[in-house]
Amino acid sequence: MDIGKMYINGEWILAKEQGTREIINPANGEVIKVVTEATEKDVEEAVMSARRAFDSGLWSQLKPEVRATFLLKIAEEIEKSKEELAQLETINNGKPLGEALSDVETAADAFRYYAGLTRTAFGETFDSSLDSMVVKQAVGVCALIVPWNFPLQMAAWKLAPCLAAGNVAVFKPAETTPLTAIKLFEIFEKVQLPKGVCNLVLGSGQAIGDLMTSHRGVNKISFTGGTETGKKVMTNALQTMKKVTLELGGKSPIVVFPDTDLEKTAEYIMFASFLGAGQICSAGSRLIVHESISAELTSILIKHTKKIVVGNGLDNSVQMGPIASIQHMNKVLGMVEKAREDGAILLTGGHRITKAPLDKGSFIEPTIFMVEDNDIEIVQEEVFGPVLVIQTFREEEEAVQLANSTKYGLAGAVFTKDFSRAIRMSKNICSGTVWINKYHSVNNQLPWGGFNQSGFGRDLGKDAFNEYLETKVIQMNLSNDALGFYDSFI
Repeated sequence: MDIGKMYINGEWILAKEQGTREIINPANGEVIKVVTEATEKDVEEAVMSARRAFDSGLWSQLKPEVRATFLLKIAEEIEKSKEELAQLETINNGKPLGEALSDVETAADAFRYYAGLTRTAFGETFDSSLDSMVVKQAVGVCALIVPWNFPLQMAAWKLAPCLAAGNVAVFKPAETTPLTAIKLFEIFEKVQLPKGVCNLVLGSGQAIGDLMTSHRGVNKISFTGGTETGKKVMTNALQTMKKVTLELGGKSPIVVFPDTDLEKTAEYIMFASFLGAGQICSAGSRLIVHESISAELTSILIKHTKKIVVGNGLDNSVQMGPIASIQHMNKVLGMVEKAREDGAILLTGGHRITKAPLDKGSFIEPTIFMVEDNDIEIVQEEVFGPVLVIQTFREEEEAVQLANSTKYGLAGAVFTKDFSRAIRMSKNICSGTVWINKYHSVNNQLPWGGFNQSGFGRDLGKDAFNEYLETKVIQMNLSNDALGFYDSFI
């Protein structure tokens, strides 16, 4: 089996210490690839490669329309490789093929969208009384780190605006899901992206993340992952005052009022909770439902949740794939067991699927709990698995209080036919995104990020583009008049 390599300074290389990692298909436990495993020496080489590329101006000084051409070529090549990329994503991450295809299309669109933004104004000028300009310029070397739940899509979310703004990158995918990143960098090579502009390092965040996020040669960090790791990234960045974007965990509420169509709402709730096997930072993992409809809505949810088809994502009939790794599956099952010990009432699911042919993979039944204690772990902490908890409320103010009762603030939703209530609730729910009568709708043109311990800064939209730019003021003496401040010059 060929070993998957890193891409540094335009060359495919093995790690200097020859370490490797087996990449596992979570649907059946089989090894699908062996990849090289970086150490700090490899990260050092990647950062220095990026540093040389940025300081030379070979990318940052290109005309914006030239950078745009590269991004458009990348988008085109992603679309040409759509089937291959989707297959890789499914066997590596486990998600159903349809979801993977959607992720590939979103990735291509991200490069196309940011290609368009390269042509937007990079500054402004002021009238002659100020003789000044405000200009925008690239930040420099960017360390970009993404998780395993959306490997290709999040790579595009970070690399596209980074490159569009004229920066260079050292990119690290999650150690367990590097396959589409390797293919993406093959595309970079194919379109002849200049050497050193994008560098790919493979390995665990624990082993090489500290150097990436504290290295003096790095100017900006964009990290998507868990909140506790995000705090470590922020601490590392403080050493050299780097710009930082953090998109972290979530425990997103879905507030449902009595005036909704319960059947339609139930499907959205299931989509919010179980898409990607719940391994989505914005997953709707807390259902906060009015007590008058709680019993009926819960009954509908249990009935339909039991019908979700779980299995290998390559099977077109499958609606939910495996947990992305055995290790994470065990963590999720541990939280499920802790919830039962804490008094949460298990309504359906809650177990590993051990019936053949799924017994060799990391599959968990879609799970629903009813809870009364708002302070227990299953309510307050991110599970990152197919687990929904149900709480009830009487008054709107109580619903708001419950929705905002965790440390997170990434997303949320409200279901109601009352437009005034919908807008009022949307303003009162403390999160970066609020959906009304829908869920999981994300667009490359709209900013994405969180409040509180869900992070700060934004991916996507013009906001993300600006995250990769610095603002500089240039003031000029156009009249060439003497200063006249010191008497000896008057």
